[in-house]
Amino acid sequence: MRIPFPVHIPLSRVAAFAVLLFLIEIYQGTSLTFALFALLFILISGAAFNSAGGLSRPSGAYIFFYAVLAVILGLVCKAVLGEPADSNLLQPILTMQIYAGSITAMWGAALVSKKLSLRRPLLDKLVTDANIQDATYGCMATGLVVTFVMMMVEIQPGSMLSALAQVNRFLPMAIILGVIYEIRRTGGRKSINLPVFISCFAIFMQGIFGFSKEGLFTPFACWIIAAASQGYRLSRAQMAGLAFTLYFMVHFLVPYAQYGRNFFDPSFSVRAHAIVDLLEDLEGTRAKYLEDSADSYERTIQSYYDTSQGFMDRLQMISADDRLNDLTERVGVIGPMPIIMGLENLIPRFLWPNKPNVNFGNLYAHQMGSLAADDTTTGISFSAAGEAYHIGQWIGIFFWAPLLWIVFFTLFDSLCGDTRISPWGLLLCAVFAHIAPEGGIGGVIYSLGFIAFGLVFAAFAAAYVMPILGVLIKGPGQNRTSGPAVMHTLPRRARSLP
Repeated sequence: MRIPFPVHIPLSRVAAFAVLLFLIEIYQGTSLTFALFALLFILISGAAFNSAGGLSRPSGAYIFFYAVLAVILGLVCKAVLGEPADSNLLQPILTMQIYAGSITAMWGAALVSKKLSLRRPLLDKLVTDANIQDATYGCMATGLVVTFVMMMVEIQPGSMLSALAQVNRFLPMAIILGVIYEIRRTGGRKSINLPVFISCFAIFMQGIFGFSKEGLFTPFACWIIAAASQGYRLSRAQMAGLAFTLYFMVHFLVPYAQYGRNFFDPSFSVRAHAIVDLLEDLEGTRAKYLEDSADSYERTIQSYYDTSQGFMDRLQMISADDRLNDLTERVGVIGPMPIIMGLENLIPRFLWPNKPNVNFGNLYAHQMGSLAADDTTTGISFSAAGEAYHIGQWIGIFFWAPLLWIVFFTLFDSLCGDTRISPWGLLLCAVFAHIAPEGGIGGVIYSLGFIAFGLVFAAFAAAYVMPILGVLIKGPGQNRTSGPAVMHTLPRRARSLP
């Protein structure tokens, strides 16, 4: 079975899924109005995804991850649990109306940006089949060195190391480049080579030591996105191994990351001792996490389901956005200040040493009464729809948000083009899997500055610097692949090299 990389989903299938979910929701007691807006959201999501070019364009990837991870998975999970989809919400009808309005605005932004985007991407053909292997080794080596330095040295705001941390995408880039190279080199028989394995292991260990779910899942996301873009075919054994790995990560490592944050300590030795204790008894760690979650679930902002569902609580933004929408209805809008301060935050700190920290997720949570008064660091995630409504209600949904999305889609589509050919676009897909559902409006603005600059920096470094480092590491040699064409466009399996 080939890993799916959808660039177009027939609307008949989207409609069939939406209608089936609608009927289940009605049967389970969901109000007709809520279910109708949920149906509308799914239908428009499919049309917007197709209009943007599906996962073959960064804009389509953003729409996909926003629709699926912010809303649709949550609705599906409620249906599986047998709970009404509008239960445990403060403003259920308004929240689903906002989602329907936001996906409509996003669809319009995708259509406009398609007219504005460059036909020839700016980062097109920077890395070729002739130097992709050298670039992979170079990215791996640079990523390992930068990661080690950042672990050993305290990062000062405004320093060169702080700037480097903002653009450090070398290890994920090494995974994507290495997977593409290996699939093309072997004609689809293999997808993992030494630099891919080392880069995955390094990021994974960062997740282990930092109790970070993002670190734990980034290697998996980069591999599967790169492999899917090349039409990689999984054997039955690989499918079973992939399913087991995903189950193990969700069942054990997600509770480990969540519960382990209680033991995070700046001292490496103290933290290492806690990590060993937690990993030695993963079942016990999971049980403690579930116990803590059950005790505090009703007080958390993710309490969409009747009982805690672990990782699934994080794969929806409905409950968080609903509480933010309720706050907007009670106290009014915040105005465009988050947009203004987000744009100001793009100024580098070495140019503005006293630049204030921007954390509107923390402010919103304080306004809702979800955080202690002295907690100034915790940030609560919201989708772009929830924050846009808090900025200006329907003006925020139909003016501010689509204005930013037009610039956002145009920029990244013009930089990367077809993600099946451009490794930079695949890197964005992995980044958007996190930013699209829970980055809010601030995530869009942050991407326009730091993510865009980091992407260009990584692209030019991978094209002109990393191949030189790669040759120094692995030695000179001929880099050959089975051709630049993506595999799923070929009528049969690509021939491997002698």
